[in-house]
Amino acid sequence: MATVQMKVSPEDLSHLARGNERIPEPGILVVFGASGDLTKRKLLPALFHLEQSGLLPKEFAIVGVARRPLGSEFAADMRAGIVEFGGVDTTDPELDRFVERVSYYALSFDDASHYAGLKAELDRIAAERGIGGDRLFYLATAPEYFAPIIENLGVQGMAQPEQGRVGVVIEKPFGHDLDSARELNRQVNAVFHENQVFRIDHYLGKETVQNILVFRFGNGIFEPIWNRNYIDHVQITAAETLGVEGRGPFYERAGALRDVVQNHVMELLSFVAMEPPSSFDAEAVRREKVKAWRAIPPVPLQNAVRGQYGPGVVDGQKVVGYRDEERVNPESGTETFAAIKLGIENWRWAGVPFYLRAGKRLKKRATEISIQFKQPPLLIFNRMQSGGPCQDIQPNLLTIRIQPDEGIALRFGAKVPNTPNMSVCPVNMDFDYAAAFGASSANGYERLLLDAMLGDQTLFAHRDGVEVTWSLYTPILQAWAAKNPEVFPNYFAGSWGPDCADRLLEHSGHVWRNNLGGKS
Repeated sequence: MATVQMKVSPEDLSHLARGNERIPEPGILVVFGASGDLTKRKLLPALFHLEQSGLLPKEFAIVGVARRPLGSEFAADMRAGIVEFGGVDTTDPELDRFVERVSYYALSFDDASHYAGLKAELDRIAAERGIGGDRLFYLATAPEYFAPIIENLGVQGMAQPEQGRVGVVIEKPFGHDLDSARELNRQVNAVFHENQVFRIDHYLGKETVQNILVFRFGNGIFEPIWNRNYIDHVQITAAETLGVEGRGPFYERAGALRDVVQNHVMELLSFVAMEPPSSFDAEAVRREKVKAWRAIPPVPLQNAVRGQYGPGVVDGQKVVGYRDEERVNPESGTETFAAIKLGIENWRWAGVPFYLRAGKRLKKRATEISIQFKQPPLLIFNRMQSGGPCQDIQPNLLTIRIQPDEGIALRFGAKVPNTPNMSVCPVNMDFDYAAAFGASSANGYERLLLDAMLGDQTLFAHRDGVEVTWSLYTPILQAWAAKNPEVFPNYFAGSWGPDCADRLLEHSGHVWRNNLGGKS
């Protein structure tokens, strides 16, 4: 497979200079569950990257909130996390100044009597540093604490202050089925207005995901063929090589369908399938995403398959099966792999199958979208292929790589030089983000945190979208819960998943694209 590398020229880069970013008003970011890994590995490094870029106000503070009495240890631990996970030099002169903004407050999330003290602490910090009323509350706790935290913020008047912008960021999982999501939405909206709520999905912070909209709507050559007349089928894969990484109790309650498909994968699907929004403001984009999801009919149970990994070899290392992982039920029926076939019944997509899959302990870590176009009606060149270097003319394929090697590749046929017949081989035009724009230490949370502080909800989930996606998958989850799988585990760690996932595509004449992250 030949590859043509695409790179942005210095002249092109000169037009990308930043000059109109908005800087948030002075405020305080309050992170509940701050002693967990997310804060140290993702949130604080992302905030420091914003600081380095001059995108944080001078009057800004970060308050970590958790149950353990950490005191000054917290800031030191966050500093170490910024260096280790943020690609930051420990001697960076901005680092110590940034860490001076970080403090800690111990609090029991479900004890209402503790929240008056938190309010007083925030008021003290604001007065001391000249910060106004802007507050952003980030809920990085276990889901069972979302409702009590929100309720107590409301009781203390921190959700609707007289001055300043206040918002709440809620990490996934947002509910575990349709009923629980509706109830959580009700509890949240009893305290915060919907325009204050930021249901975060870190996939939407990835540049490649955002670029799907630019790729589609910012170029004149793709959108005219972005429909059922030209596209044969779409595959979306979110593959991990990791296991549950010590999070057995969490994963036992979640499983692959809840953990990845209902949120991450469905967000990717919406960006591929949505109609052009009237603008790129939050309401217009969300409206088109929800319309695409609502056009998906109920998924027949035979179009949903599940799997669980057994022992195997991943990256040259022997690994145990899921049932032998720490704190996992040795007879667990939890799926670590899920694959879905669905359709979108609207004028653009009717008849085009969308294949979705997500799994742990697979052969390779890769998240990508593959859009395969229909073959030309007359494959005249196939008659001339005998004896040539390529045995078949492959259909055009557009691949959007989300992680780890972000980029976009387009496969097309080209004549092989110096051959007597019209021998055709597939070649790729390949765009690589790191090669074009330089490697970045950003983790995706930079954009999402900045947008939340600015009140921009474009890249966050709306309550309607959350409920629509749960309505699609709750019947499948209920059916799976009612009947234990006949054979688990049903795929080896280090493979591409169970055989039943392959059979999901067979009757349509399709196969999974397993050269993930490759150039074809």
